[in-house]
Amino acid sequence: MAELENPNMMPNLITFLSSLLEEVAESNDLNCGFKAQKISVFHGLTRPTISIQSYLDRIYKYANCSPSCFIVAYVYLDRFAQRQPSLPINSFNVHRLLITSVMVAAKFMDDMYYNNAYYAKVGGISTTEMNFLEVDFLFGLGFHLNVTPNTFHTYYTYLQRKMMMLQPPPIIAESSLSFGKGRSLKVVHLCFNVEESSHQKQQLAV
Repeated sequence: MAELENPNMMPNLITFLSSLLEEVAESNDLNCGFKAQKISVFHGLTRPTISIQSYLDRIYKYANCSPSCFIVAYVYLDRFAQRQPSLPINSFNVHRLLITSVMVAAKFMDDMYYNNAYYAKVGGISTTEMNFLEVDFLFGLGFHLNVTPNTFHTYYTYLQRKMMMLQPPPIIAESSLSFGKGRSLKVVHLCFNVEESSHQKQQLAV
């Protein structure tokens, strides 16, 4: 989309995605004692010291992938979480899921892209680990990598709308992204899943 080529658009989008993922991860950290969660290859022994914002900024700076890859990566995270409800996004796995989703999106979307060794350096992990993460992510997605223009547009406009709601004056809306008081102990949602033939909202368990 032409809007993504706007030099001011992508930094704002990266900032919003970072904030969204941070809130989701923190909320799921709190809920981990109430819902069974599996340990996977994406799970680190400790929380990374680098913030989600700084990490995603680093990926954006060095990956040199097309802007669309970050929307597609977001779609992939949605699909992954839908298919893997026992692996919600939290502060122990969000960084590895991010670098893997962007790399897979770049390979699928772009004609030219960096190899796994390069992405491993960007993500601060070994090439061997990057390879394992990629394989697990692909199986976690069921190799469902295709993103139709309709699906892409729906996710992108959703993010645009949420970003506009954050601009002053703030507009408070009830949605699955609400993190206010009274939230349940359910796994927090990121967005909604959009199948090619439907626009209905569904849970994203992350």
